[in-house]
Amino acid sequence: MRIRSLRRTRGWSLDNLAERAGISPSQLSRIETGHRRLSLDQLTAIASALGRTLDELVESPDDSDVVIRPERDERRGLTTWLLSKDEGAQGLTVGKMRITEQAGDVGPDDFGVHPGRDWFTVLSGTIVLYLGERVIRVETGQAASFTTMTPHALRSDRGPAEILMILDHNGERSHLGI
Repeated sequence: MRIRSLRRTRGWSLDNLAERAGISPSQLSRIETGHRRLSLDQLTAIASALGRTLDELVESPDDSDVVIRPERDERRGLTTWLLSKDEGAQGLTVGKMRITEQAGDVGPDDFGVHPGRDWFTVLSGTIVLYLGERVIRVETGQAASFTTMTPHALRSDRGPAEILMILDHNGERSHLGI
């Protein structure tokens, strides 16, 4: 995460950014050092306070591998960009995913179940989240968070959709095949 470097570039103290993001300075300090889990709400608030997009906030500060190449899975209709490296803060993985497989194409083998939680926000298009017996539409600019012990699957609705996701270790293995 680039939070600390972006904050320092603006010349802001922890207190300045914490106040603008609506979180405590101690929480922000622990987030910057990787000693606190970062929720999607906090990530969005920090990005907004810094005037940056979520993509810009999670891009690597290390120039050794600037280009992130997509991984394509034609069978599943997915293209994935792994935005965090070496297990992000608290073992969380941040990724961007383009989903082209259309809603309605869900069979029993498509549902995943694993310990943990998944979080995602829709960057473009509309996602159909199959969550147990429920079918939930998540539009551009909206986010979802759910327990992954409930059978779940993601599909796009009427065209490709892109999401920014935060996954714990179990979600990373399940959704990204890592």
